[in-house]
Amino acid sequence: MDLLALADFTLVARHGGFGKAARAARRPKATLSRRVGELEAALDLRLFERGKRDLKLTEEGRALFERAGALLTELEETAAAIASGSERVRGRLRISAPLLFSQTAMGRLAAEFACRYPEVRLEVTTDDRAVDMIEEGYDLVIRVDPAPDATLVGRRFLHDRLVVVAGPDMPRPAGPIVPVVVRGSDASQRWAMTNSEATSTFAVDPVLRMSSLIMIRDAVRAGAGAARLPLSLVSGDIASGRLSHWGDVAGSDIALWALYPSRRLLSARVSAFLNLLKQSFPQAAPEELAAYLDR
Repeated sequence: MDLLALADFTLVARHGGFGKAARAARRPKATLSRRVGELEAALDLRLFERGKRDLKLTEEGRALFERAGALLTELEETAAAIASGSERVRGRLRISAPLLFSQTAMGRLAAEFACRYPEVRLEVTTDDRAVDMIEEGYDLVIRVDPAPDATLVGRRFLHDRLVVVAGPDMPRPAGPIVPVVVRGSDASQRWAMTNSEATSTFAVDPVLRMSSLIMIRDAVRAGAGAARLPLSLVSGDIASGRLSHWGDVAGSDIALWALYPSRRLLSARVSAFLNLLKQSFPQAAPEELAAYLDR
């Protein structure tokens, strides 16, 4: 297979058209079109559906782009490292992380990473949706209990669980309805929790609905009601008596994963960030994240 033609194909696929790719690479549009055509002929596959105004990858083209793009990037990085005689961690690293982890821990992690590797240009975006790593150009994504994805591999680097907490002056469930603060469109009418004594359920009355767990925690601190929150987020409040721990939410174990494209060789930048996560949370326990947040 012609690696130069493969590189031209990934260039066009990444930019979404021959014209955009030609302008970005400052190369003739006709040359890119010819090289992609030669690759399609060699593979006996149509890689693009060519419309009058747009260009779309076929199913086979998308599969080739996802695999070839990552491998070509690795080849370029390896060649550059060999040419420079250096294995320094450098270049651009793009990470997508969920809102809560970004608000509580990502700033400090990013700062520590930047100090260790000043030649890396780190870019972190916050997003709770399942971003398309290939299409959107991310090197690493952090997700909570992600759905299986054959194109990605990953490592669990933290565990957490949900607990029911309330202000210290709020009585534990005794009546038929307990005022609670919930996230978004949570329509639960009854909550179940476990403690050292037994498992119990109680009816709830959502008095506040909020989209951010940080807001929910602050509202519970102010006495608005009870809430189900990650242990790592409220561990310090429980220890100080600022919040009362009523019990754990049954079956609420949570895992945070660091995901990256499925390939044999990881870039030095991704490996370095994975090592930082491992060093920061060696036991992957919620108490470690809580302690990290309290520093």
